[in-house]
Amino acid sequence: MNKEKRYEIFRRLREDNPHPTTELNFDSPFELLIAVILSAQATDVGVNKATARLFPVANTPEAIHALGVEGLSEYIKTIGLYNSKAKNVIETCRILVEQHGSQVPDDRAALEALPGVGRKTANVVLNTAFGHAVMAVDTHIFRVSNRTGIAPGKNVLEVEKKLMRHVPREFLVDAHHWLILHGRYVCKARTPQCGSCRIEDLCEYRHKTSD
Repeated sequence: MNKEKRYEIFRRLREDNPHPTTELNFDSPFELLIAVILSAQATDVGVNKATARLFPVANTPEAIHALGVEGLSEYIKTIGLYNSKAKNVIETCRILVEQHGSQVPDDRAALEALPGVGRKTANVVLNTAFGHAVMAVDTHIFRVSNRTGIAPGKNVLEVEKKLMRHVPREFLVDAHHWLILHGRYVCKARTPQCGSCRIEDLCEYRHKTSD
């Protein structure tokens, strides 16, 4: 795919949604961090239901740590893998209090040192909470990048690096959200909604399937 096509794809996505953001509900970098840790192998809708119960009661590292693993589990038990996530969140809160003055670090290495935080989670926090031009590649972005031809790759890191290289600079901060939303609602895994897709004429998947 050439750079003119990529530019036009992101121009249209921006035209349709000028100010995209995550569908996770949060009011602070800390709330976002906790929500993203909880969202692994879970839906944003499910996480939002759990955090709607949790955050009014505890939405600081100190307050959530004070709940303990069992106390936190009561709020998040509707989410898959809640036991291991509760342990990670409690330990993350302890580290934030003891090592970071209860603040979420604006730094990839410090974020990835937190339990339950991998590269993708760190990128979500850096991008959504702090406005860094980074790319958190989830299953939706991986699929859209490969299917459309925007940034094909064999694994998430390869796709991430290609997106960072090929997405035009002016779109880079918001590209993560556009691609996730496109994958979630249009370029679905089993039934891509090609007929109603805004970028259908630019997509390599359509050209392959119609040849």
